[in-house]
Amino acid sequence: MSSIPLVDLKAAYLRQRDEIDAAMQSVVDGTRFINGREVAELEEAFAAYTGTGYAVGTGSGTASIHLCLAALGVGPGDEVAVPAHTFIATAEPISWRGATPRFIDVDAETGCMDPDALKTHIDGVKAVFPVHLYGRPADMEAINAVAATAGVPVFEDAAQAHGAEIVGSDGSVVRAGNASVAASFSFYPGKNLGAFGDAGAITTNDDALAATLKRLRDHGSVRKYEHTVVGFADRLDTLQAAVLAVKLRTLDWGNERRRELAATYDAALTGLGDLVIPPPTPNRRSVYHLYVVRSKHRAALLAHLNAAGIGAMIHYPYPLHLQPAYASLGHQRGDLPQAEAWAEECLSLPLYPEMTAEQVERVVAEVATFFNTAA
Repeated sequence: MSSIPLVDLKAAYLRQRDEIDAAMQSVVDGTRFINGREVAELEEAFAAYTGTGYAVGTGSGTASIHLCLAALGVGPGDEVAVPAHTFIATAEPISWRGATPRFIDVDAETGCMDPDALKTHIDGVKAVFPVHLYGRPADMEAINAVAATAGVPVFEDAAQAHGAEIVGSDGSVVRAGNASVAASFSFYPGKNLGAFGDAGAITTNDDALAATLKRLRDHGSVRKYEHTVVGFADRLDTLQAAVLAVKLRTLDWGNERRRELAATYDAALTGLGDLVIPPPTPNRRSVYHLYVVRSKHRAALLAHLNAAGIGAMIHYPYPLHLQPAYASLGHQRGDLPQAEAWAEECLSLPLYPEMTAEQVERVVAEVATFFNTAA
């Protein structure tokens, strides 16, 4: 019996192979591998998709965060609030700037930054960087309100949330990337909108910020060989832009398919063993970059699934405040209990648009077998 991967990149490629190959060949034929017209075309299309005024292509999602921090002027002595349960790339650029991440506990149900915890620890931070975790938007209305009382800007880490939607208390609907000063996106291959290598973007409605970001990503240049500031080499490659432009056309279809599969999982897994299925949030529409459950028997469940050929994984097994890289900050176990609980119990099950109903049934059957055997 064939294995079921966590994500199937080959299936995603084959679904659009002809269009992708043609787009890449066009770049090769034109030989404009840096700053080709495809970059500007993708930026325009992605800005329209997110409903923002600008999208600035970058070399990676991590580079996008770093550029936002640099544009804000974050530096030594500053602190930036980030959730403790996320990939380390959310915090690393803060350290690159000589600043310090201030780790905030997360919501017990969603795993996203807890606005109440932020309120307790907002004083003195330079900026707030919530993460739209696993494809589900953070509570941006509450987070923005907390930050506004402190006069602090908010930037979204939307690396996992291409197309996710946020409904405001006034009924307005915005997509992730359009709920703050600016947002960083990753186009890492496994993302809902994934490139064929590292790539990213920043969205914003701020004219001056967009101009600054464009300078900073390209060696501080306003025109060839004229550099107004010391910048970085964080441009989006033309080949990646060409691939992404093709894949953007079917992103909504892929997101809707993910929601359908997630709903099937929800219905089939509810009530099995001690599984905790994160509940839906009516005012925040997930795009299910990952389908994540929780169990106190995670290690044994993961081993069982992997032995059965099912590519379950853990995102993420260590909260950032307890990572060895940040040991110098002096955090102890128990400091951020919800982030620690998520790290100890979360488990990602296979989910991708090309996944079949039969594959979902097999995953569910193996989860059920594990809990029935354990019982």
